[in-house]
Amino acid sequence: MIISSVQNPRVKAAARLRERSGRDDQGRIIIDGMREIGRAQSSNVEILEVYFSAELCRGEEHQRLLAKVEKVAADLIEVTSHVMEKLSFGQRADGVVAVARPPQRRLDDLVLAADTLVAIVEGVEKPGNLGAIVRTADAAGVAAVLVADGGTDLYNPNAIRASLGAIFGVRVVADSTDESIAWLREQQFRVFAARVDGVTEYTDVDFRGRSAIALGSEARGLSARWRGDNIKSIRLPLLGSVDSLNLSATAAVLFYEALRQKRSSST
Repeated sequence: MIISSVQNPRVKAAARLRERSGRDDQGRIIIDGMREIGRAQSSNVEILEVYFSAELCRGEEHQRLLAKVEKVAADLIEVTSHVMEKLSFGQRADGVVAVARPPQRRLDDLVLAADTLVAIVEGVEKPGNLGAIVRTADAAGVAAVLVADGGTDLYNPNAIRASLGAIFGVRVVADSTDESIAWLREQQFRVFAARVDGVTEYTDVDFRGRSAIALGSEARGLSARWRGDNIKSIRLPLLGSVDSLNLSATAAVLFYEALRQKRSSST
């Protein structure tokens, strides 16, 4: 049976997952696109339903993806292109949307190597920024991303899309700032807090070993809790008229500097 009505109860429930209230009420998330669904499945995310439009899923890649999700007992539900428009995010036309259970990760679940980097993002409110940072963290080999006192849920469709699905593969954990700082101290991380008024330029610090980079929201920066004798403030040089960089751009510079240092020390 092909669902052709946007008033179908299953379609309406899935469409509600676009909103945080719907995700909270149902304990489910919605994932758009082949790449994102594929990465979720590769990371053992529990996929419950897959809606697809046969008209849009004619390629071999689509068929391989549908065959894979069918093997894990997900419900395959065919819909018309009109219904797919209701379910899809923005102007995407991949022709496939999945409903899944959000991964549940805790700080206590993280088992990390001695020479590793983690990132902390405090107070981030824009899901697109969070997704972009996670995407860069994945590319630069950051071991985990802690979202401290975040203003958005981790699996907002914008965050998933901006991360290109990397948010399912990277170990992303949401907790409070206080709990994040306590965990970093317990795990013996050296913490570097990125601030516009930071004391030391980022190229003059040693990110090797167990290191953590803390980043604040673009609106407010890091809170005062990220100050102290055991937390070193760092800065990026700003030589023009602007007084700050985009959060994801700052993250990219710092993550890749840490990667450069770790790779150079191993050669």
